[in-house]
Amino acid sequence: MDVLPLPKPHTTRRLRLRMRWYAWLLLAGVIAYGVANVMHWDDRGALWVQEGLVSSAERGASIWLPGYRAVIDAKVLPGMERDEASDLSYNPQTKTLFAVMGKHPFLVELTLQGDVLRKIPLVGWSNPEGVAVMESGQLAIVDERQHSLVIVKVDATTQTLNINDFPSYDLGPSEDQNKGFEGLAWNPRKQQLLFGEERPPALFTWSSDGSHLLTGDKHKLLSDELDLRNLSALSVDPRTGHTLVLSADSHLLLELDEHGEQVSFMALLGGFNGLQATIPRAEGVAMDDVGNLYMVSEPNLFYRFEKQ
Repeated sequence: MDVLPLPKPHTTRRLRLRMRWYAWLLLAGVIAYGVANVMHWDDRGALWVQEGLVSSAERGASIWLPGYRAVIDAKVLPGMERDEASDLSYNPQTKTLFAVMGKHPFLVELTLQGDVLRKIPLVGWSNPEGVAVMESGQLAIVDERQHSLVIVKVDATTQTLNINDFPSYDLGPSEDQNKGFEGLAWNPRKQQLLFGEERPPALFTWSSDGSHLLTGDKHKLLSDELDLRNLSALSVDPRTGHTLVLSADSHLLLELDEHGEQVSFMALLGGFNGLQATIPRAEGVAMDDVGNLYMVSEPNLFYRFEKQ
């Protein structure tokens, strides 16, 4: 009976090393696939290809996020390190921004350069996560924990706001009660509020007279374009009527047209669109009436983007 020779020690070590490399490569592949799936890089890749086919005329008729560059990058909002910026909205009457802070509820009014003008305490709110400037000095505020919408009046003399002084609307239950309504925007063209549910991402509308009254019922918009891990904030461009959808978990800003179709996107990662570093947790987005773009990130970072 023939006896097979035993493998030499150095051959055995080589086999073990090769198997170890195969294992590491397999693990790296699994991790890369998981990250790509979570970040929806396949969808972003398809949209990136689609962007390349868009004509200059179509780009001019949209927001066109690839054309934006950060001109204020991660500016610190002083004294708000523990307050957690949650949303942002532009006021066309005052040419200022209103940000809502969720952990210790208050509104903060900012210049377009991210300088603090004033803080307005929000008495009675639990976890304000969305803010939208409507018309005639009216602001809508969503409280995620209370599942409510409150419409308040803010003018130059406002020093504090009490929830009991203003009309409140019940937003109803969410599919995930801990990941409820977070995004909020005012659409002046359609005279309606646009709501965003955090997870799973979903959009709703509610008609209004632009001031303190909501009419009819809240309606869900059916869409398969929200391929995001979560929905953090919303904004409506007053020039095009297009919607901006922000996702903190996906590090992504997405543009949807008036039909809800994807048009363009911006990756909120270091090295893209003029960002020196990745936006840690983007929670608010706003666009002014000339097309400048603003964001806030937890805990207290401010960004401004301009189209180049």
